[in-house]
Amino acid sequence: MTAAEMTQVPSRMWERARELFPGMVSAVTVALAAKFISEHYGAPVMLMALLLGMAFTFLAEPQSTTAQGVEFASKKLLRFGVALLGLGITVQQIAAAGLAVVGITLGGVALTIGAGVLLARLSGRSLPFGLLTGGAVAICGASAALAISSVLPKDDPTHERDTVFTVIAVTALSTLAMIVYPMIGSAFGLSDHAMGVFFGATIHDVAQVVGAGYSVSDEAGATATFVKLLRVALLVPVVVTLSLCFARHPGARQGGKLPIPFFVLGFAALVLVGSTNLIPQAVTATLLELSRWCLVTAIAALGMKTSLRKLAEVGPRAIAIVCGLTALLAAFALSAILALHI
Repeated sequence: MTAAEMTQVPSRMWERARELFPGMVSAVTVALAAKFISEHYGAPVMLMALLLGMAFTFLAEPQSTTAQGVEFASKKLLRFGVALLGLGITVQQIAAAGLAVVGITLGGVALTIGAGVLLARLSGRSLPFGLLTGGAVAICGASAALAISSVLPKDDPTHERDTVFTVIAVTALSTLAMIVYPMIGSAFGLSDHAMGVFFGATIHDVAQVVGAGYSVSDEAGATATFVKLLRVALLVPVVVTLSLCFARHPGARQGGKLPIPFFVLGFAALVLVGSTNLIPQAVTATLLELSRWCLVTAIAALGMKTSLRKLAEVGPRAIAIVCGLTALLAAFALSAILALHI
């Protein structure tokens, strides 16, 4: 880069910031509103951000001054937020889990993703739809849906519609599971530890896992949170595998670059960094809170890009797939916990 080009860098960055600012402010404002509703009325913040965002679809219109910022928030900000999630997991936690818990977690993820692909094929849906719904149910709900969506081929016109549908479906089912699963655990006489494993291995979103666990006991809450984070850690190999599988797909837009997304590498790197205890707890907590805000803002922006009319085109079969995958994962985890006497 020449000296003349280097002097132009600040002006280009300023111009880019001016282009993104209106849309970013819009997405952040919706995220703040969703957070307020969540804190005061107990509604899932991710779902609120998505629904509120869908009320402002005109902000994502190509001719609007907010379009570029909304696009940036729905993609770049999303990936940054997912990468920061790596700080919530350590290698030591994974090693201390025990083979039985790790086996249930791995088995549940593999079974659910495989079933998602199979059910999508049987119902006439695409392979990416099966991977998207299966991955979201298997790993970590809305966050997994967004991460997996970012590496699937973009040439499908229903790509964003399917992503939004998946986010709505897994968030709603996660909230329902937070209420119903403690009753199921009690009916089967599960211990607090077993309850925690059951919640962490089956409920989609982290917030609902924490809510379900601590509604039973501190032990159930701590166990559920850890098992859930173990599932979140599996986001790395799943996204890397999908990136490699779709690297040569015409809609993947890899352009000959490294097929593994940088945000996935960042996630893995932060898991390792967090495992060294070099980062103070206060800093880690702050960065994890920033991650949550990035994800809420990204979902708000994704909602702005979604048409309700197009979302209605998903159909009842898609709803049946997500519900079926959720029931399958719960049945598998509960059966394994009872069989292994966890």
